[in-house]
Amino acid sequence: MASFNSVQIKDIVRETPQAVTLFFNIPDSLKPEYKFLAGQYLTIETPVEGEKIRRDYSLSSTPFSGDVAVTVKRVENGKFSNYANSSLKIGDLVNLSSPKGKFILDYYNHSAKTIFAFAAGSGITPIISIIKTALEKNSNTNCVLLYGNKSPETTIFHDELKKLEQLYINRFKLQLFFSQTKISNSISGRIDSKNATNFLKNINSEQKKSSIFYLCGPEQMILDVKEVLLKNGVDEEKILYELFTASSSLKKQSQIAAPKGLSEATILFDDLSENITIKNNQTILDAALAKDIEVPYSCQGGVCSSCICKIKEGSAEMKQNSVLSDNEVKEGFVLSCMAVPTSAKLVVDFDDV
Repeated sequence: MASFNSVQIKDIVRETPQAVTLFFNIPDSLKPEYKFLAGQYLTIETPVEGEKIRRDYSLSSTPFSGDVAVTVKRVENGKFSNYANSSLKIGDLVNLSSPKGKFILDYYNHSAKTIFAFAAGSGITPIISIIKTALEKNSNTNCVLLYGNKSPETTIFHDELKKLEQLYINRFKLQLFFSQTKISNSISGRIDSKNATNFLKNINSEQKKSSIFYLCGPEQMILDVKEVLLKNGVDEEKILYELFTASSSLKKQSQIAAPKGLSEATILFDDLSENITIKNNQTILDAALAKDIEVPYSCQGGVCSSCICKIKEGSAEMKQNSVLSDNEVKEGFVLSCMAVPTSAKLVVDFDDV
């Protein structure tokens, strides 16, 4: 289970008018806890306007840079994103989790000849870490990035990506998309099914087999691009995606056959055990938090994966699932913020994940 530590903000860098990168001062004694793989994320916990909130942000630094940093884009009504962009200061303390997430470039087991990445908006944050790591650490790997934004001014890491393109002129190709402005050498519009199809026409079947595809951004972009990739013969296991928000869900259960009355559950976490009662149609996470059990969670919206647990006995179904694969679901894994018991008794393990 991810743990939290109180750490200091070391530096704040303004990336765009609506985005900042936060650099954390990790003490030497804690550095082993903050080793990470490119693509992973951290959970930040801090009080904002008197309310303790948790939010997940992808690491935009690379594992070999010596920095632990996340990039936060301001979103409308976003409590922490607005706080980070307007009020957070160098020297402030926040609670920071250890790194988590499976949307990764495993450098030590990496074998893809080409990395194709599709990103939009703040979806670039894990992608830039993945691309920079691959370019720096494996001279046999090429990277191609399709990156969509409204305009150059709103494009996070615009200048840095341009510099990378020049530094790795034979190994990194950048294609920018702008939906609200026309710029030479860019494509007007969004990364959608049509543009993804046009792009894939130039990739032969052999290249598809030796490549891996990373998708990060709005749900509709991910749905469109994934569908095009599958139709063009890309193996599903080579398509990795991460959602920051979900409007509908990639896989949804319309009805759940929850037992009438209460479910009795044993919650296993941090090598401890707690017995709780879960009300009809109440999620496992809501029931655990109501009993002040400090199980891991963050977004509470079914997209971040912080609250994954495993059903050891009994059964539960998710209201929606945008994160777990079919195989993971078959193995008994659920998102506790979306999972409702479908048996009168169950055992839920937050450690075996």
